[in-house]
Amino acid sequence: MIGGHYTYAEVPFFDWLKVVFSMGRNNYDKVGHFAQGFVPALVAREILLRTTLLRSGKMLSFIVICICLAISAFYELIEWWVAAATGTAAEAFLGTQGYAWDTQSDMAFALAGAVVSLVVLSRIHDRQLCKLQSHNK
Repeated sequence: MIGGHYTYAEVPFFDWLKVVFSMGRNNYDKVGHFAQGFVPALVAREILLRTTLLRSGKMLSFIVICICLAISAFYELIEWWVAAATGTAAEAFLGTQGYAWDTQSDMAFALAGAVVSLVVLSRIHDRQLCKLQSHNK
């Protein structure tokens, strides 16, 4: 909602950070891309654990990360289509701010969000699922 109100390139707090840390751009959009990996990782993990034969481990984590990166890649394609359809007006919406590596860094932040989500929350998620399964028996 904040990005929609100010546009991603002009969120005031991140403008302040840009000045204090001598960054070349307002990086508020990176918060959204981190969340774009963090949140779907838990959703994908739960769906896979409940509907497939996969169990906690490396293969589950790999597939969850792949799903999160696919979602991020699809979002970047949507941004590209919007840019192609709207021309110069897309700059404010996309928040690229002239950064040539914006798409790649957006996907890297989504990857980081997915990995952090899995590392920090997988054990808690597994315990909650065990409690739920034992309660339903």
